[in-house]
Amino acid sequence: MIDISTKFITLIGTPLGQSFAARMQNRAYEAMGLNLKYFYTEADSAHLDEIISGVRYMPSFLGCAVTKPNKVKVLQYLDELDPLCAKMGACNTVVKAPDGRLIGHNTDGMGFYRSISPLIDIPNTEFFCIGSGGAGRAITSILAWYGAKRIYITDMYPASAQALVCDINEHFAPAAECAPLEKASECGMVINATGIGMGSTIGQTPIPAAYIRPDQFCFDACYNPEKTQFLLNAEAKGCRVMNGLDMSLYQGAAQIELWTGQPAPIEVMRQELLNILKEKEARS
Repeated sequence: MIDISTKFITLIGTPLGQSFAARMQNRAYEAMGLNLKYFYTEADSAHLDEIISGVRYMPSFLGCAVTKPNKVKVLQYLDELDPLCAKMGACNTVVKAPDGRLIGHNTDGMGFYRSISPLIDIPNTEFFCIGSGGAGRAITSILAWYGAKRIYITDMYPASAQALVCDINEHFAPAAECAPLEKASECGMVINATGIGMGSTIGQTPIPAAYIRPDQFCFDACYNPEKTQFLLNAEAKGCRVMNGLDMSLYQGAAQIELWTGQPAPIEVMRQELLNILKEKEARS
């Protein structure tokens, strides 16, 4: 029941039709016994300042979540950034302080790290990432933070990739460089952080299958569909593959802890995500 005491969190971005976040978050709040609701605001950057002002001035909001294409632009509308968010130059979580200040955080990087760190030796691995937007920034920055051997970055907008490389080398470690798509074939882990393969781009891949080797670990930040065309191509080559489901789980748990100050019920959240996937499979 929504009543006068209900508090709200909204996810701001587009497209959001593929997102499982609301069900996962709301199941967590239910398990925690909190009168808190998470909902979607599908919007690009055109009126982001007005939307963030709404979050700031409506007392019922505890903050908001931010996704593509708003993770970088939102920084200019915030009052403060935590150190990791400031270094990354991208924000996925906004917390409203009791005095009304909006504080930016980034939980994507730690969500990615928690999902892949048991499976790969980061300091001895060369990484290739396509996509230098918010997700790409979080992923490559956290890899540099944890001592990746080398990080190669490309993007359809070369200036964006170059800016990310410069930021990583300046703020984290001198481990990044721009590289063409062909470089993917030389790296131990290949990462798609573009969003291509979900929503209206289902069936597409930004990384040609010819650049994938059987001994690679391939990761896609998307989790709906469960396997993008990039992951299907990689699996067909014999690669280990992982989608962004666990990244979403762990970053979402970190968000809940920032907004509520309480531990997140991770296993409850994981089960809800699995339930959604089962329902989706049954409908297909």
